[in-house]
Amino acid sequence: MTTWQPPVTALTARIPGSKSITNRALLLAAVARGTTGIRAPLVSDDTLAFRTALTTLGVTVRSAPDDRCWEVTGTGRGPTGPARVWCADAGTAARFLPPFAATGQGEFVFDGSAQLRARPQRPLAEALARLGAAVRPAPEDGPPLHFDTTGLDGGRLVLDSSMSSQYLSGLLMAAPLMRAPLTVDVHHLVSRPYLDMTLALMRHFGADVTEGPHGRITVRPGGCAPADLVVEPDASTASYVFAAAAVTGRAVTVPGLGTRSVQGDLRFVEALRRAGAHVEVGETATTVAGTGPLRGGFDIDMGDISDTFMTLAAIAPLADAPVTVRGVAHARLKESDRVAAVAENLRACGITCEEGPDRLTVHPGTPRPARIACHRDHRIAMAFSVLGLAVPGTLTLDDPHCVAKTFPGFHAELHRLFPEHPLPPGGPR
Repeated sequence: MTTWQPPVTALTARIPGSKSITNRALLLAAVARGTTGIRAPLVSDDTLAFRTALTTLGVTVRSAPDDRCWEVTGTGRGPTGPARVWCADAGTAARFLPPFAATGQGEFVFDGSAQLRARPQRPLAEALARLGAAVRPAPEDGPPLHFDTTGLDGGRLVLDSSMSSQYLSGLLMAAPLMRAPLTVDVHHLVSRPYLDMTLALMRHFGADVTEGPHGRITVRPGGCAPADLVVEPDASTASYVFAAAAVTGRAVTVPGLGTRSVQGDLRFVEALRRAGAHVEVGETATTVAGTGPLRGGFDIDMGDISDTFMTLAAIAPLADAPVTVRGVAHARLKESDRVAAVAENLRACGITCEEGPDRLTVHPGTPRPARIACHRDHRIAMAFSVLGLAVPGTLTLDDPHCVAKTFPGFHAELHRLFPEHPLPPGGPR
């Protein structure tokens, strides 16, 4: 019996830089004293909103004409208010930047779009108040977040991170500018790989951070140091081209994503392996190839890689048995209620599915023509674009350009790799 081998001519995907790495690097470069070069940053709605928000706080950011490098000059101290910071739709800006601002002096207001205002902010507001900022209560759970500050004291926090790991990451990245060490006891953490990414990047920038038993993390004051960085391709975004390979029987390679990646979402390829795809993760690249009809009949916890659960759920109707995704309750608090949105769209395609508070079960079926409700959520649009490859011409998106949040060139790149993917009206943008 011979071992199956992927096609020799794998398609090479051009995946833009990681949003998560880009925005963490922007903030840590701002915390540092000196100039950092961030090479191959993601240039998208979210990262541009984050960059603009930093400049509103007085941080100098210069970009090369082709945006291949952003130079960030930090002062080694917190910003000076008053400042009103617009975060647009960017949850990372609304959760990473307030702790940084609170290490400075003055009055700050962080606000954003209606979509952002619907996302919870209370755990962060309560943490800032415990650390010494005078936080004014918001009318709802989300932004605007309004506070006065004379710096943050540091100390010990117990932080519930069951809704998002972003509150914790924001506090930790600002901690080098606090007056005393910050120790956080982390309870009910979701998306652990994103915390690991934060800690790895903090160490890259010279922060003094240690991990103790029982989820305790300590960061000591002393600032950060400038540290140039090359941003690796976005693993969450790569999930769409990997899934596309699996459902079309072709092979796709993503250079720059391999065993040394700091992104947990690369583990999505293991879900594709369970579904029958051929997967090779090398040191500097990852390849996925379709081997035939997808296999189902499995139950998978995707809590740590929840940004990719929609990719698997969207293609699950093509499997030969039901697929259940678990551990994704916190995905209901993202740009949309992602569990409900995926279920709604699958049902519109004639697919049977059942949802629970933290799970979704998808049954096999042949998708019928449908208009996909994107809910202004880039990941809904991209995930269902992959399902559309298996049934060309049957699915349309009601908001194809919402992909600009993280991948403005998504439709053009998917069309280049898989010509059956239609370009949206008005061009790929």
